[in-house]
Amino acid sequence: MSILRLDNLTKNFGGLTAVDHVSFTVNEGEIFGLIGPNGSGKTTIFNLINQYYTVSDGKIFFQDTEITHLKTHEIAKIGIGRTFQKVRPLKRLSVEDNVMAAAFARESTFAGARSVARDVLKFCNLDKSSNLLAGSLPIGGRKRLEIAKGLATRPKIILLDETAAGLNPGELDEAIDIIKNIRGKLGITVLIVEHIMKVIMTLSDRIHAIAHGATIAEGTPEEVAKNPTVIESYLGSDYNVEDYLNA
Repeated sequence: MSILRLDNLTKNFGGLTAVDHVSFTVNEGEIFGLIGPNGSGKTTIFNLINQYYTVSDGKIFFQDTEITHLKTHEIAKIGIGRTFQKVRPLKRLSVEDNVMAAAFARESTFAGARSVARDVLKFCNLDKSSNLLAGSLPIGGRKRLEIAKGLATRPKIILLDETAAGLNPGELDEAIDIIKNIRGKLGITVLIVEHIMKVIMTLSDRIHAIAHGATIAEGTPEEVAKNPTVIESYLGSDYNVEDYLNA
């Protein structure tokens, strides 16, 4: 069953077409990867889905209901959460207070927001850091805090924008486990943008590849990684998908 569908989604900035008639469907319960070179339009697609940018053309559907022109706070309330590539926590607030602020997207009481925050902090292995100032967290902690904030909105689907970027190998493995558990334990569908192939290839059920704002391929990780256009436009000829598919 479809949870999110993009039909010919297009975004123009003046004379520049950043997203060029992109269409794909994310099915309920899957991890769906979105890849492409820097500047290919991946984050712009996220910004269109949650209405940070207005859509120039095309339509967006959530659970078969069109949401193209909903406001950002309405998008959050119906069950679409997201993280941001550049993590910018409220540095002078505690880790817990940061997550509580996100929880108020759907919670109406202080007690409810605190309960949600504590649950997701434990899920993201941040419960022991809950009283620390958010600004004191290292990059790995900040990335997990970003995921916790997205989960605190109680989404049905979460858009993860390069949550593994800048992590060391141990932190990377922890991030992969958390993303697996978002689907496996919480039952939340995942749409993920990521440049680290270990993450995208090991986690994704299907992958949609774009370049210059337009679709170039879609399929299983193996199908996409072996697609000549994807190799030429993004992966490079020295990339070996078997290193990850057989890991």
